Amino acid sequence: MALAPSMTEMLFAVADTATIVGRTQNCDFPKAVLTKPVVNNYPMDYEKLISLKPEVVFATEGIISMEVAAQVEKLGIPIYFQAYDSVADILRGLRNLGFLLHRPEKGNAVADSLQDRLNQLAADSAAGTRPRVLAITWKDPIYVFGRNTLLTDKLRFAGGQNAVTEVFAQPYPALTREYILKMNPEVIIGGSFEQMEKTFFSLYPELRRIKAYRQKRIFAVTDDLMSRPSPRVVEGIAELKAVLR
Repeated sequence: MALAPSMTEMLFAVADTATIVGRTQNCDFPKAVLTKPVVNNYPMDYEKLISLKPEVVFATEGIISMEVAAQVEKLGIPIYFQAYDSVADILRGLRNLGFLLHRPEKGNAVADSLQDRLNQLAADSAAGTRPRVLAITWKDPIYVFGRNTLLTDKLRFAGGQNAVTEVFAQPYPALTREYILKMNPEVIIGGSFEQMEKTFFSLYPELRRIKAYRQKRIFAVTDDLMSRPSPRVVEGIAELKAVLR
């Protein structure tokens, strides 16, 4: 089983789903995952995990702490971590899962199919200007997708670029209003124009001066596709591409 929704999606894409023994409270895709028993991962329910007798547990870096991982291994359950900093990492992760689960043909087939779709999207995005995109994850204070997140690579394939050019210590940094005004993003992702007008821009009226607001290029996208490094990454890129046109 996996201890993160993104890894659960990876398992359902590659593994024999009958062998997946559980899910976390946040795992909700694909629908078949809802039939699996729930193991709470925050706080970690070790008793429930043991009861399901998984032979191996998968996790993503940044979701499960090293302390939790060490405790899981003390219970005699090996835990494998994967990190996804780029789209290529996700495709590589699918192939690695296929190898680890003795289903290399399945892992390669899924990765190859995604690569074909990705190549087409990238080819369609090769020409034209690349708007600077600020993706907001929290409104008060203002947290955003930083430079060192998967979003930066996804935007590259979608025909845009991350408006955050500085690499902060935190992948999802908090930005000041002054910083955003200086950045002057051309597109904002975080909610529809109407939603953001009622919340974000009513809270920070001075930000109505940025290009994204003046040109009404403010969009809502699917949260899971934005935040989860999963086989749906190409679907997420296609959604980004659609709003950037």
